[in-house]
Amino acid sequence: MSPINFRQNQAWGDLLLRWWQGLDDDRGGRAALRRAPDITAVVMLPAYQRLHQRLRAAGWPADTWRDDRLAAAAGLLAHVKQHNEQALPAAMSQRDGDKPRLSVLRFMRLLESPDIDSLFAGLRRALPLLQHQADVLALATDVVNWGDAVKKRWAYGYDWPDKAGS
Repeated sequence: MSPINFRQNQAWGDLLLRWWQGLDDDRGGRAALRRAPDITAVVMLPAYQRLHQRLRAAGWPADTWRDDRLAAAAGLLAHVKQHNEQALPAAMSQRDGDKPRLSVLRFMRLLESPDIDSLFAGLRRALPLLQHQADVLALATDVVNWGDAVKKRWAYGYDWPDKAGS
């Protein structure tokens, strides 16, 4: 399967960005997405279904595997309050004092996420540590394409401390 890329000035990227921005006016939808404990719960929400229907109309592939990953991305984007173009691994390793926002151990657990459900749970816990800021399109792209290539890119993008355990 070829990777999915959400980019500005590209149909899917623009749709996703407008949907995320529209969550500011759909506070109930955002709240429901934020409360969703897992991907199945996200799939059953009208706010996600609106996004899914718009993307399907724009050519999104009919594929449950990708739909579940899109649902994970949508559920996570509901936790993002501010778009930040800093790469996610760099934001995770940004220092608050002498410690990274996401410890090496927590970051490694994210990288070891064996499936999209584990990644969803781990990123739900990580986003508050990033002050609910992320690059909306990059986060969605990475979640939808989660696999070895994304894991490697994240590992190279994280600013690893000199000492283990920091």
